[in-house]
Amino acid sequence: MKFHAPTLSRQTHGPVLAALILLAVLLVLPTGYEEALVYQSADRVRAEVLSTDESTIIDTGLVRSGEQRCTVRLLGGQFEGRTVDAVNRLNGSLAEDKLFAPGDIAFVTVSHDGDQITTVSMTDHYRIDKELMLAGIFLLLLVLFAGWTGVRAVLSFIDTILLMWKVLVPCLLRGWNPVWVALGLVVVLTGLILSLIYGFERRCLAAASGAVLGIGVTAVLGIVFTDLFQIHGAVMESSESLLYAGYQHLDLTQIFMASIFLGSSGAVMDLSVDVCSAVYEVVQKRPDIGTREAISSGFAVGRAACGSTTTTLLLAYSGSYIALLMVFMAQGTPVEFILNYKYVAAEIVHTIVGSFGLVTVAPLTAITSGLLLTKTDLGRGADACGESVIAP
Repeated sequence: MKFHAPTLSRQTHGPVLAALILLAVLLVLPTGYEEALVYQSADRVRAEVLSTDESTIIDTGLVRSGEQRCTVRLLGGQFEGRTVDAVNRLNGSLAEDKLFAPGDIAFVTVSHDGDQITTVSMTDHYRIDKELMLAGIFLLLLVLFAGWTGVRAVLSFIDTILLMWKVLVPCLLRGWNPVWVALGLVVVLTGLILSLIYGFERRCLAAASGAVLGIGVTAVLGIVFTDLFQIHGAVMESSESLLYAGYQHLDLTQIFMASIFLGSSGAVMDLSVDVCSAVYEVVQKRPDIGTREAISSGFAVGRAACGSTTTTLLLAYSGSYIALLMVFMAQGTPVEFILNYKYVAAEIVHTIVGSFGLVTVAPLTAITSGLLLTKTDLGRGADACGESVIAP
């Protein structure tokens, strides 16, 4: 069998068209929460800091309290161009407080009564332009390196973000079952991403079947062990604030369960692509290979990949808790107390249950690939770079 690039291109026409249609729908789809803005009589605009006054700030060790007075020029909204005084209130929190300097661009909240400005509050430094620049550099390098495969990767990346923001989050806020909503989203994303890699052909079906089965195992184990560990969903950051904002009906524990398999789904898809592609290449080189032998080859690849991928998952989950671990060590907290602590137990569930999905997706994908790819003639060609780039 020979590689034919035009065949691969034709195979991906359908998935690309479907992804573009989905993108267009998501862009115009309302979340239903556009009118939920807290500050209805206020504008949030950019402002340039002209001068600052720190004379009323009180320093008590590491804690800073009081107010920083700023003179700013508004760069947007109905009062654009006006120079006004603004206040930056310090709450004694290093994580939340910020100080401004002349020349900074800030987000400010302008409260007004008709055409009269009542107060101007400093919100935070303006970072959106830098975030867009960072994202633009990443996407540009991706397209330059991977070509049309990179374009498909960008498309799946944007669709994934919009699905999370426009579908997942609003459904959870409305009180829909988090586990079923997240499972549905993962299935859609799996089909979308893998079809953009392979096109609508047997490899897509083989990899997607293995990935969905592996995610299913992760979902079941996440539900079981969250209950056994007696973990409440309030361990998630900002979850209690959500309850106090008027969403007491939400089941935070089920949202936590959904976050377990949602967080590991990217690594599961990546491993399913690796195993499926390896089995495909073996079958391409040995068209006469039997199903059992092809599955055995997939198992061998899966064993090698599981170790590094599981460690990657561990580092991804534990990285945000380095400061907490340092506090435990600095205070001489015994290891058994650390492991029993609720937040640590929650991360253990995240990491180990997510790793269960990785360990199971490898053999499951090997089986589905062996069954599907050794039966009939296969779709031609695969861009190996694309397989590693698009899979999240």
